[in-house]
Amino acid sequence: MRRGTAVRLSLSALLVTGALVGTGTGTATATATAPDAAVQPASPGLLTALQRDLGLTEDQARTRLAQETAAAATEPAARRAAGDAFGGSWFDPAGGGLVVAVTDAARAADVRAAGAEARLVTHTDDELDATLAALDGLGATADGAPAAVASWHVDPRANSVVVTLVAGAERDAATEDFLAAARAAGPVTVAADAAPAPETFAAGTVGGDPYYTGNVRCSIGFSVHGGFVTAGHCGGAGQQVSGWDGSLIGQFQGSSWPGDDYAFVSVGNGWWTEPVVLGWGAAPDSLVRGSAEAPVGASICRSGSTTGWHCGTVLGKNETVNYSTGETVHQLTRTSVCAEPGDSGGSFISGDQAQGVTSGGWGNCASGGETWYQPVNEILARYGLTLHTA
Repeated sequence: MRRGTAVRLSLSALLVTGALVGTGTGTATATATAPDAAVQPASPGLLTALQRDLGLTEDQARTRLAQETAAAATEPAARRAAGDAFGGSWFDPAGGGLVVAVTDAARAADVRAAGAEARLVTHTDDELDATLAALDGLGATADGAPAAVASWHVDPRANSVVVTLVAGAERDAATEDFLAAARAAGPVTVAADAAPAPETFAAGTVGGDPYYTGNVRCSIGFSVHGGFVTAGHCGGAGQQVSGWDGSLIGQFQGSSWPGDDYAFVSVGNGWWTEPVVLGWGAAPDSLVRGSAEAPVGASICRSGSTTGWHCGTVLGKNETVNYSTGETVHQLTRTSVCAEPGDSGGSFISGDQAQGVTSGGWGNCASGGETWYQPVNEILARYGLTLHTA
């Protein structure tokens, strides 16, 4: 039920390769371990995409992937070492390692002993999350967030909640009132650079493939046992879903939008699931082996049915986005990866680890932009799903 022989052969070859190197089959739940770069080397296609989109040499791309894997493995112990002084963490490409913010100098020494760089800050992660929750409350009022506000998020590097405004939008009285209330809620800064108004990428089973709900086209995120996960704004519970060839796949079993942006679609009617994300010819199709969360600063790639395969970096986590159509969505992850209408719901993957499903963003893949995704582990936990892995 694939689109053509070339894709079918590419998928088959990749699955055979996975068997030859002894990966076997298995499952992954919302709790996953970090990948082992020594056992799972980067594919040539992934290296090529990182060179193209991040401006790296092949050696730099290999080094960065190894460093990011090490940072992801270090993060749990470093977070425990920071304890209640934890102020957030991120991957630093310049230093090649994990940076952990702490509010206590004594805990900083423990963080360093755990293998991460420590940076002293004023506010804990809990304080920043509380401030974010207060802004979410402001955005949840009857009038919602002002149209001039694009998004707000916790930025551990700034040790603040950052509010981003829409480029060119008038800072009217409602916007100024929102910013004043936001600053009163806790550590808040307004981003120096305004961004275009974010939009969802709906137009209109393997990760990145198109599907249709009525006249809306979106993209498959990741295969799970029994179906696939995707974006909630692409359809509501009970709606039927057809595949790229027009045949019935299944239906939305659960969907949350706005507030969240995720959904679970059942698969049947002759369709089946595969633990694969399409590379669209820009990279080999990628096997999915788990869902270990990549840190801020890590490289990440996206697959979607409009623009195919593109890569960038993780810019921020736990962000609240106020879409131009008036809906607000929480706990999204922001990236520098481009996307366009129809890419909604598609796969975000770091190495061979599933990260999330495309929600929306601004810009396009000709001039660039930013895209947000809903983390996949939250979706798995919400619906009690098990990721289909190789």
